[in-house]
Amino acid sequence: MSGSIRARYEALDGQARAGFGAKDDLVSVRTTLFGEYRGDGFRVGGELYDSRAYGADAGSAIGTGEVNILELVQAYVVAQGVALPPLGGTADIQLGRFMLNLGSRRLIAADDYRNTTNGYSGARIDFRGRGGIAATAILVLPQQRRPDDIASIRDNRRAFDRENFNVKLWGGLIARPGLFGRTMGELSYFGLAERDQAGRPTRNRHLHTAGGRLIREPATGSFDYEVEGFYQFGHVRASLAAAAARLDVSAWFIHADAGYSFPGPLKARLSIEYDRASGDGRGPGFGRFDTLFGMRRADLAPAGIYAQIGRANISTPGIRLEVAPTKRLDAFVAWRAMWLAERTDAFSTSGVRDPSGRSGSFAGQQLEGRLRWWVLPARLRAEANAAWIAKGRFLRRAPNAPRTGDTHYLSLALTASF
Repeated sequence: MSGSIRARYEALDGQARAGFGAKDDLVSVRTTLFGEYRGDGFRVGGELYDSRAYGADAGSAIGTGEVNILELVQAYVVAQGVALPPLGGTADIQLGRFMLNLGSRRLIAADDYRNTTNGYSGARIDFRGRGGIAATAILVLPQQRRPDDIASIRDNRRAFDRENFNVKLWGGLIARPGLFGRTMGELSYFGLAERDQAGRPTRNRHLHTAGGRLIREPATGSFDYEVEGFYQFGHVRASLAAAAARLDVSAWFIHADAGYSFPGPLKARLSIEYDRASGDGRGPGFGRFDTLFGMRRADLAPAGIYAQIGRANISTPGIRLEVAPTKRLDAFVAWRAMWLAERTDAFSTSGVRDPSGRSGSFAGQQLEGRLRWWVLPARLRAEANAAWIAKGRFLRRAPNAPRTGDTHYLSLALTASF
């Protein structure tokens, strides 16, 4: 048995996203309780999430990412070490409700910064073969968080999450360590199919996302790197309307970083990085990259009420410095410049758009950082996150850009674990 309670305060001013108030602040509390029984060749487990938020005013960015009351996110059984002689390895087979963190987590993740998480219902197989080869395959129904209307969310009302065959996710990945030297190679594919259901119109996404990754993990006194790219194809509707035209999808994303870990007590790592996600241009198809159920925190920015920057219509180089001087303390600071990949599409996840393209493509610069400290090792951790966006021409001049000045964000959290 294990669990945690996290209390967090977030404050934001100079909102860069369209459709929200200029200022926002929120208190959120997330409580988790996890239990697992481990027997001979099997495991049975479950996890309860209780996510609540307080103090949301009109215009707040609060949503299903902040509130999900008393939800059994995980309830599963796992058969372990199942022999697969034709494949020369063994597999763990998991059935039920569970969370997923696959590969780089840029497409499929259980977001930990956000107050709620992503859950899935279905089947998962983890295969281990000769030479360290590992593969994972999934066929799941993503859990759709309830309630999803603003009034119920602000009141922290209870509703059971749902899953059904109107939204399906399948695919997997295969990884091989030591592909050359200390570099691991990975190939992945994920498919997503959705359709309208009562009270929930969709864009009827039918997407196929194929990708590959090379990564050399950081090690003291040596260089490391990671390169990952995805190509996405399929079709979506032009809008939520049932009669909207069907558009062919051709979109892509790439992440690259290279770093060096310095010897010494600071355990410092300095890296340069670049992310580019395609946007929707003027052509007849649809070119905006869809990050599916991926997390944004590790690469781009905090989630929560900030969530200004995501993996869509963005081109952004950056530099990052990480330190971990003790086992109880770690921190990083990162700077990035940001452009639109397509100047006629909405910038990243901001909703700010100039269909004419006359507002330019420079969105601005972001400076962000995080500090974490174990007040009591393995029991109580304090965390502070901060971000600043110095808005560029696009975020100041686009027709629906909030006239709110630069963006400032701060969050303070305390997490107790047991």
